[in-house]
Amino acid sequence: MDLEVLKKPAAFLAILAVTAFWLSGIHFSTPQILSTLVFLIVICGTLFYWQFRLSFAFGGLAILLATNLIDVSHIVEFAGLDIILFLVGMMTLIGYLEERHFFEYLVARVVDGVGERPYLLMAVLMGMASFFAALVDEVTSILFMLSTMFHITKRYKVNPIPFLLMIVFTTNIGSSATAVGNPIGVMIALRAHLTFADFLRWASPISVLCLGITIPICFFLFRNSLKDLGKKMKAEKGSLEETRHIAFKKSEIRTCWILFLATVACLILHAKLEHLLGLEKNSMLLGTALGAGAISILLSGATARDFFMRRVDWWTLTFFMSLFASVGTLKYVGVTERIAAGMLAVGHQDPTSLLILFTSAISLLTGFMDNVLAVATFIPILLELKEAGIYTFPFWWGMLFGGTLYGNLTVIGSTANIVAMGMLEKEFKLHIKFMEWLKPGIIVSTLTIAVALWLIHLQIPLMPR
Repeated sequence: MDLEVLKKPAAFLAILAVTAFWLSGIHFSTPQILSTLVFLIVICGTLFYWQFRLSFAFGGLAILLATNLIDVSHIVEFAGLDIILFLVGMMTLIGYLEERHFFEYLVARVVDGVGERPYLLMAVLMGMASFFAALVDEVTSILFMLSTMFHITKRYKVNPIPFLLMIVFTTNIGSSATAVGNPIGVMIALRAHLTFADFLRWASPISVLCLGITIPICFFLFRNSLKDLGKKMKAEKGSLEETRHIAFKKSEIRTCWILFLATVACLILHAKLEHLLGLEKNSMLLGTALGAGAISILLSGATARDFFMRRVDWWTLTFFMSLFASVGTLKYVGVTERIAAGMLAVGHQDPTSLLILFTSAISLLTGFMDNVLAVATFIPILLELKEAGIYTFPFWWGMLFGGTLYGNLTVIGSTANIVAMGMLEKEFKLHIKFMEWLKPGIIVSTLTIAVALWLIHLQIPLMPR
């Protein structure tokens, strides 16, 4: 039998065996050991057999139910239905805007004005990738921004990989700016009861500064590729016209503008609307997403059912629900409480040391495990730290930036990275090697998370108590 075939199962079993031995050595109870091993089965299954991740998530829940480690009512409680519904609404809205070529229209108008100046062109595209990620989510942003970038690299026959990395890095950074830029932002907003305005105050300025740092870093790291693009542009002296083939309909674009701006306005003002209407916190955050989704379905007319089923990523959302329920089991049996106690012991209850430890753990897990998995794992731990009397407001921002900025470390660090790799393979039949991504990724992610942590620490005296 081929040894390569045995590597993944052997590594899988080794991780489970070592973890079980270690947990028994530190006196975890039998339910705690079993629930942790089931969670590891889901995580390792997701990492080693990505295309079957939903199967591992379902199987994990089945084991938890069969061993009485969790009951049906707690699965429903931990499944994060509010997060799932928010994502359904936003996916529906973004799907409607995409199918009307709204984002291609915006990109075309901007890029046509920039012309064939490589550094300015890339600065604008990187800024747009960050901006759109903040407003419409990282996956949507990466889809239409990379399509534009690939058109340019094809036209001038340059290596697309450095330009892909620049767009991906700034997309992940931009996704930290608002509550809707990344699924982990939604999770944090709803679990920490943070408003869209809170993100604009505490996350957006840091995100913008990290973007300002990343663009010149990328210009230095990929200077040879940018010089090559500049030479090809000068030699050809033609217009980019990357989206001239798309016939934009003025009436549809006008409708998209109204729907897009109204949704953004409601997201920004949701806290004021909740106060005005006497609603529970974040009710209008969820309500805005569902309302925008409802209007998008109505505007789809006769194709509404097909549109809704096609544009919502049910596979991913179902995986999220199963993952959240598995993580909830760790809280249910007391595993997260033990981890929180261990962090307190290591940090000696010093807030600064604890913040650095917590953010570092999130960052490393994000880089090698995916940011959604990392944040879903650590939210219950952070809630345990809060119950222990730790002031956790800065920790939520540490979690946000650890999960977004360190998503740039490796190809599996965020969903946007994986989507980008799929687009590269489809368009160019190319694949980025692990070290080819890691070398620039570790520079960008480490510098930006250091800046973010420093700024969070400086602002702690200004944060609400």
